[in-house]
Amino acid sequence: MIYLVVKRLFDIVVSLCALVFVVPLTFVIWLVDSFGENKGPVFYKQRRIGKDHRPFYIYKYRSMIVDADKKLKEDKALYALYVKNSYKLPPDKDPRITGFGRFLRKSSVDELPQFFNILKGDMSLIGPRPVVEEELAQYGDRVDKFLSVTPGAMGYWQASGRSTVHYPERCELELYYVDHASLWFDIKILFRNIISIFKTEGAY
Repeated sequence: MIYLVVKRLFDIVVSLCALVFVVPLTFVIWLVDSFGENKGPVFYKQRRIGKDHRPFYIYKYRSMIVDADKKLKEDKALYALYVKNSYKLPPDKDPRITGFGRFLRKSSVDELPQFFNILKGDMSLIGPRPVVEEELAQYGDRVDKFLSVTPGAMGYWQASGRSTVHYPERCELELYYVDHASLWFDIKILFRNIISIFKTEGAY
């Protein structure tokens, strides 16, 4: 399919261009992460489920304390709130995020290492957001449909409000993309996401 070939070529070109800036930025963030409360690894990786149920590790700049996932699951009340809030914690109730991490998230800079995932082919620039395995239950008997396309760094859900849009509405938005994916739709989603990033809408 011509659309998929063009989409993959676009992903490769954009990723290579972006990584020219990501590499020196990583050095700056490494310096910040060498001191104080931010001290720890530069990158955070998390297991996500990709196309055709294939798991992969998504990369981000670390915005949380070390062992944040472990500490979240150890706190049953906090984890229950995390699940209830569509697998995210409200920023004012998330004790895991560092001060520098809040800046990285609000500006969406924490997402930039995903260009490595895009270059590898685990992700595309545009597509449904990859989820952790527990979230697949939200899609019920439509999970195979959701996982029939390559997940993306930017998607229709994010363009429609990102973290302000919860399940089950998020499912409908992601599946709408699966049904209507096209080069023109991808371009619209790309520009809507860029506008949202500059407005910092739903970023936390």
